[in-house]
Amino acid sequence: MAELIAWVLVLAIAAYACAGGTDYGAGFWDLLAGGAERGKKPRWLIDQAMAPVWEVNNVWLIFVLIIMWTGFPTMFQAVFEAMWLPLALAAVGLVLRGAGFALRKPSHRLAQRRIYGAAFAISSLLTPFFLGAVLGGIASGRVKVGEPASADAWANETSVLVGLLAIAATAFLGAVFLCSDALRFGADDLVDYFRLRALIAFAAVVVLALIGLPVTHDDARYVWEGLTGGLGLLLVILAALCGLATVLLLLRRSYGGSRYTSVASVALVVGAWGFAQRPYLLPTSLTVAEAAGAAHTLRWLVIVTVIAIVLVGPALVLLYRLDTMGELEELTDADTGAARAPGDNV
Repeated sequence: MAELIAWVLVLAIAAYACAGGTDYGAGFWDLLAGGAERGKKPRWLIDQAMAPVWEVNNVWLIFVLIIMWTGFPTMFQAVFEAMWLPLALAAVGLVLRGAGFALRKPSHRLAQRRIYGAAFAISSLLTPFFLGAVLGGIASGRVKVGEPASADAWANETSVLVGLLAIAATAFLGAVFLCSDALRFGADDLVDYFRLRALIAFAAVVVLALIGLPVTHDDARYVWEGLTGGLGLLLVILAALCGLATVLLLLRRSYGGSRYTSVASVALVVGAWGFAQRPYLLPTSLTVAEAAGAAHTLRWLVIVTVIAIVLVGPALVLLYRLDTMGELEELTDADTGAARAPGDNV
């Protein structure tokens, strides 16, 4: 039972990395779009693409926290004790990011749009970095039960590397999705704009992955061995093939298929990390069995998960399907309660 819940946790993390990752990636490109005039059209596309789904994507993060808290309370306590600072910074980033994105669009004053846009864009960079840093600290074995918080738990070689990989991977996902979104919204001039950025982001992922080989070999040996052998290695190879397939599809301008291969590449990497850590949740100090909660709690968690899949799953699939088909209507000023006031263009 505990093993099953652990894999549900891995799948939820993979879902958040892919669904939420596209939004973080869009925010990354928002940050680099340029000044108010030069970045106006890319930011318009980012707003249009994210608006229907950005809140929904955070459901996966909530699900991850619930599984950790109820299914593996010992792990939950250890992680939040050792990593409270990066997790707090990530949480602040989530709040500022959501507020910035929600308030930027209905604001008509340029100064206000700049402030809200900066909060959204910068948080889209910092939040995935700190979440990645937490995963890096766990993978390197720096998080243990009863271990006090310290900067070394998340400010180390592996954490920094995983944080940068998280940024690069989300930038890759965001750019790939924005290519097809540009076509969907008739912004043909932005297709090549984001296509180039997707290729650059993929190159950054490859470079960071190569740098990570010697870093994880020395600093996260247990996970490194899991990633370079057995099922972990197989999933890494499949992820690499999916990444290369995405590049080929982008070069051939097949943007619909590139969405699926890019998502598969990121999801497979998360799955490989899950296999590499077996049987540990906290390498090499806390196994899945040791961290598991009471048996009846795990049974109820399985039941709740099944109910959530049955009730929420179809709604999420329908939402994503309607979004990709362009069937969802844009909110108007009347919907958001925004009204243009005298002097708004100042």
